[in-house]
Amino acid sequence: MTASTLSTRGSYWITTFGCQMNKADSERMAGILEAMGYRAGDDEHSADLVLYNTCTIRDNAEQKVYSYLGRQAQRKRTNPNLTLVVAGCVAQQEGESLLRRVPELDLVMGPQHANRLDVLLAQVEQGQQVVATGEHHILEDITTARRDSTICGWVNVIYGCNERCTYCVVPSVRGQEQSRLPEAIKLEMEGLAARGFKEITLLGQNIDAYGRDLPGITAEGRRAHTLTDLLHHVHDVAGIERIRFATSHPRYFTERLIDACAALPKLCEHFHVPFQSGDDDVLKAMARGYTVDRYRRIVERIRERMPDAAISADVIVAFPGETDAQYRRTLDLIEEIGFDAVNTAAYSPRPNTPAADWPNQLSEAVKVERLQELNALVERTARERSARYAGRREQILVEGTNPKNPEQMMGRTRTNRLTFFPAQRSDGRTIAPGELVTVQIEDVRAFSLSGKLA
Repeated sequence: MTASTLSTRGSYWITTFGCQMNKADSERMAGILEAMGYRAGDDEHSADLVLYNTCTIRDNAEQKVYSYLGRQAQRKRTNPNLTLVVAGCVAQQEGESLLRRVPELDLVMGPQHANRLDVLLAQVEQGQQVVATGEHHILEDITTARRDSTICGWVNVIYGCNERCTYCVVPSVRGQEQSRLPEAIKLEMEGLAARGFKEITLLGQNIDAYGRDLPGITAEGRRAHTLTDLLHHVHDVAGIERIRFATSHPRYFTERLIDACAALPKLCEHFHVPFQSGDDDVLKAMARGYTVDRYRRIVERIRERMPDAAISADVIVAFPGETDAQYRRTLDLIEEIGFDAVNTAAYSPRPNTPAADWPNQLSEAVKVERLQELNALVERTARERSARYAGRREQILVEGTNPKNPEQMMGRTRTNRLTFFPAQRSDGRTIAPGELVTVQIEDVRAFSLSGKLA
């Protein structure tokens, strides 16, 4: 690729919908675009290349993508040099039908092709309209991500998902599980540490299934590669102060993993473990593979080993056939456990999933009513959990300036509570991102804290 080609690439804009995996994919694709000679644009309405990295978990996110595409298609009709790309899960789900619906598109690519963006765009530049949604083995990731933070980074450790939850479209759009080798993961973390990153979140759609596709059995008869072994392997990366991981599945969340998190000082006391429903029959219909009692035992073990640990979760209400009594069991479980945060959703039928075709769908009115009650309970529970921070001194990793108040900095506790505090010390020195500071908590809210420097 010539220097003149690089200099004429123009600007790009990426809009990301959905989960942390999508955000991590977007960062990698931004890194590829910048290596190709593109520069970050000011907005999506003037950029020369517009990429939507899509999510199909909820119908509203999918419909929002089509709304955005409609506006870009109008731009393309007056500016044929605009390059229009749809990546991610909607792209994988819809494939060529997306081109029929939005013929102005240049490239439709599934999430497993994110690392091949430059190759696919080269085909577009040759005048082709490209659809890349076929099975693709994800080779070791050598792309350089353009990361939105210079302090906290994401590192993918396992791609895809082998679960078959009846409501979830992820396996069909992200493919089979593919675990990265421990040395490659550690090497990426060392590279981030060398660039000044202080916190790493290890990512996987089903992260505690890590390693089950890798070969090897230990002398004790267990798999040679597990998430627990990986945490031990990467824990000593110099310069990394904190390590987190997400998202966990209760089916694979072991006592050995919990014990490792308690023993390894860099592992933060925050666990995101979706429970999805508080009723065993609903969990069985969802094909989740565990019971409510199994979930309770996980929480009990975490709190036995790390009493102050924060636990967050995901939950779906108004699943097909869910009775009021079953829904109430979900509320009871939230009340009983006392979550620090819960991502809530009313069931949304997704294409190519078994539950979407079941006849016992609940009405939109029931979904709205249950979700409103659920959200009120989640906020109250979170506020009650936040109360324990009042007056305490918390160690905060400084992430940056509060975008709503330039006189404040912000960061997170080890338990993942967002915390705001003065940007300057008493001697007038401005605090820099990446510092670890002690904050005396003065104000507590449901999902954030404020305080003064101690």
